[in-house]
Amino acid sequence: MSIGRTGERGPVPAGTEAADPRRWWGLVVIALAQLMVVLDATIVNIALPSAQAALHMSDGNRQWVITAYTLAFGGLLLLGGRIADLVGRKRTFVIGLIGFALASALGGAAGSSGMLFGARALQGVFAAVLAPSALSLLTTTFTDPRERGKAFGIYGALAGSGSAIGFILGGLLTEYLNWRWCLYVNVPIAIIAVLGAFALLHDRPGHGGTARLDAPGAVLGCGGLVAIVYGFSEAEPRGWTDPLVLALFAVGIVLLVVFVWWQNRAPDPLLPLHIVRDRNRAGCFLTMLLAVIGMFGLFLFMTYYLQVILGYSPVRAGLGFLPLTAAIIIGSTQISARLLNRVAPRMLMVPGMLLACAGLLLLTRMTVHSSYTSEILPALLLLGLGMGLTFMPVFATATAGVAPRDSGVTSATVNTAQQVGGSIGTALLNTIATTSAAAYVTAHLRSPADRATVVPAGVVHGYTVAIWWAAAVMLLAAVVAGLMVTAKPPRHGVPAKAQVRESVG
Repeated sequence: MSIGRTGERGPVPAGTEAADPRRWWGLVVIALAQLMVVLDATIVNIALPSAQAALHMSDGNRQWVITAYTLAFGGLLLLGGRIADLVGRKRTFVIGLIGFALASALGGAAGSSGMLFGARALQGVFAAVLAPSALSLLTTTFTDPRERGKAFGIYGALAGSGSAIGFILGGLLTEYLNWRWCLYVNVPIAIIAVLGAFALLHDRPGHGGTARLDAPGAVLGCGGLVAIVYGFSEAEPRGWTDPLVLALFAVGIVLLVVFVWWQNRAPDPLLPLHIVRDRNRAGCFLTMLLAVIGMFGLFLFMTYYLQVILGYSPVRAGLGFLPLTAAIIIGSTQISARLLNRVAPRMLMVPGMLLACAGLLLLTRMTVHSSYTSEILPALLLLGLGMGLTFMPVFATATAGVAPRDSGVTSATVNTAQQVGGSIGTALLNTIATTSAAAYVTAHLRSPADRATVVPAGVVHGYTVAIWWAAAVMLLAAVVAGLMVTAKPPRHGVPAKAQVRESVG
């Protein structure tokens, strides 16, 4: 089979391998792993009140159920990506799956809050190995431009909708079983994925072999990311001017500056800087970061809006996200995947971000008495369609033409942008929302009797102010994509033989 531009019926270009006939089944395995990692960032959100009551967590400590995962995941992604390049993507993929399953089982069996926090941190550690391995396996498996578009369409749909699926699944498991199953559910998924990986996935040539891991780079880069992600996590309960928050940001920035300086001198750099110097990749990384800032903040608000303001049950609230998920899948697999070979990536990314911005602007009109069908649903559909149009070309363009030895760390950089964006979005927009809500209540509360109406109105006012900021961030993402991502459609870019050589190594 050909993996060049002529498709399966054309001749195999000289010096390349035939496409794996089981590659689409391999995509199912990769997709399962990616779905597990992404939905786990949100699946415990709806279960958190139940877990807090069962394990007697304080309000101040409950955030660590979320933070322990995001901190380890976001901070260690670069290291996980480089390990995948050095020892082989399939091997780290399997190790990540097994470790993630064991950590999930440990968390589900937790008898104390400390045990649950530790298990969530372990999940984040193994997710940091698993996520870049999954994306780099996808990158090196699908090299034909037409097939690559379909494969990345599916992957982009999962990356965009996995968080919403987490809310749906979390609601179902919490209401009909109990909160522990939000963790146990990962075990059967991981077992199926491990068996599929052994049977269907193969490493391509090009991992590092005798290259050594950049230990100083790992300490500097991972330490800087951990400090920044931790700073954003602590900004939510403490406030942006808290000394600890400011110190974390300062330490994180200093470590990352020193990290960049060291990467120019390291014999085997953790993050080869030519990856981020490329204009298209840098544009994709920044677009992903900005897009996720807006989307994750919305997830937080809508979860509380549906359950607290509109009085939805956990299951009904989870199902409220289903149209968003469907729209992301349609935008990614039915629109972006079909058009990426015909139009430049930014011709999908810019309209996608504008559609998402329009969806957020519709949500700024919501009130305490808004109708889900007529006011919330259209906004979620627009947002989902826009994110679906954006995620797929971001993943495909950021990883296109990367040498196999760098595919893991490139994949990790995309995932890092997504994870850090989620941390920033949650902390930044939640702080804006709570501050605006407090100001509204202070200004409008005339007597204790008014509290029952003023407080809910103030909460919703805080959400709408934060959503205005999220819309502005989406608009900025559209500008970044339009100005920085100048890649051409695959059919009109690199000649077929050269493209195959770049993809296969």
